[in-house]
Amino acid sequence: MRIADRENGVKYTELSVWQASMELAQSVFALTAPFPIEQRFVLASQMQRSALSIPSNIAEGHGRKSTAAFLNHLSIAAGSLRELEPQIELARRLGFVAPDALSTLAEQTDKVGRMLSKLTTSLKGK
Repeated sequence: MRIADRENGVKYTELSVWQASMELAQSVFALTAPFPIEQRFVLASQMQRSALSIPSNIAEGHGRKSTAAFLNHLSIAAGSLRELEPQIELARRLGFVAPDALSTLAEQTDKVGRMLSKLTTSLKGK
């Protein structure tokens, strides 16, 4: 995405990385819904916040007036993605997550990570 695209009215909801990160967040919310009650306010809540932070930071950064600010928010989104990964692993170790759900989440986190990296690289080159 070129900076001119943002100025020409491309909405953050049209960004494929935002769409993919929303799908990931939705998956995390669905995955954490059946967690044991004592974990709903600890691990489940933290996973949900991390997952929601990714598309939220993409949207916020997209709305900023500079490439530097957008890049900063993309970096925060990438950090939130990395924060989510050990949380998913802990949920696996605790037996809260089915193996098939893990493979889906792994695919989604990898995809979002690659997309964030590509967008960041593209914006740095401008």
